[in-house]
Amino acid sequence: MQPVTVSIDVPQPPEQVHDFLDVMAHHERFTDHYLTDWRYSGPGRGVGSCATVTAALAGTKTDVTIEVVEAEAPRRIVERNVSAGGRRLAHGTYTIEPLPAGGSRVSFTYTWTRAPLADRLLAPVVRATMRRANRTVMRRLATELARHVSATGS
Repeated sequence: MQPVTVSIDVPQPPEQVHDFLDVMAHHERFTDHYLTDWRYSGPGRGVGSCATVTAALAGTKTDVTIEVVEAEAPRRIVERNVSAGGRRLAHGTYTIEPLPAGGSRVSFTYTWTRAPLADRLLAPVVRATMRRANRTVMRRLATELARHVSATGS
């Protein structure tokens, strides 16, 4: 299946964006419209941080294990996602690029490595659903990032 990428421009520099995204618990704040029941394991940030969540999309629910497998500050974070009893394997990659006038472009790419037959047969619908959900994620990320920066001053 073809990957899905969504992006948003935010006023924060890449270092602040990466520092926020690097903390697994922060992700609950901007994804809880479709990822619920967060259970954390491993370190709180960086490679090895992990969460198991319940994903509710398109009328279905499934548990998803999300683990950070790569982190390159301040540019990139890669998460491995396993769901559907191991039949679905994907990677979610946050890429953070500085903008010429300041701030950052944050992109999230969801790439399927393995997908159940139903996902493959309904690929256009699955991709559209993921794109719509992740566009909302990006808007909510921008809001939560602004709240975090103003609350912590960093």
